[in-house]
Amino acid sequence: MKNLSLAALVLGLMLPIFSQSQSSDFGNWLIYIGNKKLNNKWNIHNEVQYRNYDAIGDLEQLLLRTGLGYTFNENKNNILLGYGYILSENYIGNSDEKISVNEHRIFQQFTSKQNIGRVKLNHRYRFEQRFVESDFKMRLRYFLGINIPFYKKEASKKTFYASAYNEIFLNTKSSVFDRNRVYGGLGYHLNDKIRIEAGYMSQLFESTSRDQLNIITFVTF
Repeated sequence: MKNLSLAALVLGLMLPIFSQSQSSDFGNWLIYIGNKKLNNKWNIHNEVQYRNYDAIGDLEQLLLRTGLGYTFNENKNNILLGYGYILSENYIGNSDEKISVNEHRIFQQFTSKQNIGRVKLNHRYRFEQRFVESDFKMRLRYFLGINIPFYKKEASKKTFYASAYNEIFLNTKSSVFDRNRVYGGLGYHLNDKIRIEAGYMSQLFESTSRDQLNIITFVTF
């Protein structure tokens, strides 16, 4: 009941933001990230992201991603080979018309975890091969995440935590800089398998920027 009450409170707090976003350029991303452990070494990553220009219903991008990973070095490091499908709904100029763009993506990544006291650091290096309609692109990404629990007890024991990250995207061709994402949020461990998180992300492109509200669910099973 406490978990249901907390979820209802979070949704209630977010509704005014959704209402305001309908008349602004402030988008929102609804994200599910899952991790299925096959054994102590192997895992399957699965991910769904529903990205909106404004409020829910104005689709910007639907992203589906999966991959097979291998964990080593006392569960501190993981290598993963993955595939992603991305459907983008891009506006044409300043009109209300959209064009659909399909992308198939293969990626390889390496993640490494560090603990500095109660502070948890997560490094992720990702290399992407992107098949965007008839075009082929490659991109490098580096992600640095920080997770700080508010209490000294274990993170799996129903605690709040602060989360932040920075991720930079670099193309292999000009222009090299693709984008940079900066995020800060607040999360809660429902139990040792599920946590929810809400935060603000600012995304900087070469000549523009855009802000999003992110609502994320992490599941390990």
